[in-house]
Amino acid sequence: MSIEVRGISKLYGKQKALNNVSFSVGSGEVVGFLGPNGAGKSTMMKILTCFIPQNSGQAKVLGYDVLENSIEVRKNVGYLPESNPLYYDMYVREYLKMVAGIYKFGKKSKERVEEMISATGLTPEAHKKIGALSKGYKQRVGLAQAIIHDPKVLILDEPTSGLDPNQLADIRELIINLGKDKTVILSTHIMQEVEAICNRVIIINKGEIVADDKTEMLQSKISGAPALIVEFKNTVSKDALLNVQGVKHAKLVAENKYKLDVSQLDEARSNIFRFAVDTNNEVLTLNVEEQRLEDIFQKLTVAK
Repeated sequence: MSIEVRGISKLYGKQKALNNVSFSVGSGEVVGFLGPNGAGKSTMMKILTCFIPQNSGQAKVLGYDVLENSIEVRKNVGYLPESNPLYYDMYVREYLKMVAGIYKFGKKSKERVEEMISATGLTPEAHKKIGALSKGYKQRVGLAQAIIHDPKVLILDEPTSGLDPNQLADIRELIINLGKDKTVILSTHIMQEVEAICNRVIIINKGEIVADDKTEMLQSKISGAPALIVEFKNTVSKDALLNVQGVKHAKLVAENKYKLDVSQLDEARSNIFRFAVDTNNEVLTLNVEEQRLEDIFQKLTVAK
């Protein structure tokens, strides 16, 4: 396994940020590490990148213990923190050349810097000082420094923050390509991004793992009663729909459009069409509501 976390706990004073957290991530996995603000995502990432120590438990990256072999861990990990600290008075190439020097590229530093500028789409802005860049381009510089040493593990905290839709598509494609031969853990609040990039999801809430599975498996496990979205041509009452056999709950979501929680999809569909014929109404649309990752996230993290 590229990453192994066993029973990690972290305290800030009396506040427990992580409580006995365990998970593992294999090579080639792109994992979305999700959770509400304050759930412990950034704390876990800082432990894996040797920025802070845990209070108990063990974490290993490529077999190296984050406490006992932190130098080896740092050599093999690329990290983009949420704050993305950069030297604003340095030029883009100057900064990346400095990072390449830290990783001892020597005579190959210039070549590697140009590769990173091209890979992260920095070419149009590479002649500028970092402080003069937009937030999106600053984020690209942070991503370039995270991958410049070709690490085997990437840990990205909000990697697409501040990017416009076109930039998002480019960076998503880059992360997907990187994930073909690297282990990638990324946190984000954009659920569509997770669905587009990640092949697995870990959800943390209040310092504890509440879900860990492939996205499609998570959807099938967490989904509650099946739901239908039905739109009628003419007005129909909620009470009338509740009298249709198989309909358990009805919620008006738009004019003449209802979300129906049903016991069995096929039976309910037939009964709704029969109801429409009997009441001389017309069904304009009838669709099964897909369980979105955003819905699953809310179910698992919203305080009851």
